[in-house]
Amino acid sequence: MPESIKPICILDDDLSVLSSLRQLLDSDGFEARTFDSSELFLAYVREHTVNVVILDVWVPGMNGFEVQERLRELSPATRVIIMTGREEPQTRPAALEGGAFAFLVKPFDDEVFLTLVRRAVRLAK
Repeated sequence: MPESIKPICILDDDLSVLSSLRQLLDSDGFEARTFDSSELFLAYVREHTVNVVILDVWVPGMNGFEVQERLRELSPATRVIIMTGREEPQTRPAALEGGAFAFLVKPFDDEVFLTLVRRAVRLAK
């Protein structure tokens, strides 16, 4: 991974999703940092530069939209990819209006996911 590319962060409360996405990103040459808590992720953001994050909408405590809002304050340049396993009519518009770079519904195609991540990383430079 080139020096200028920071780790891709993933926030999801499902440990199997975190593990599989980390492996997928690793297989494409990225380093991934995983978080199963909104609070832990936001604490990380306060101390590190985060170029790209993949956020699950439905995490306990602070949901993905709330995290996205905090992230806009802490790190406005971060590219956000929102993902959800429960797409409701207002979810996609809320994510995109909140500034998300992309929106995915689980399960999603690995290559579609990697293409979005690569594009987000290129734009984050």
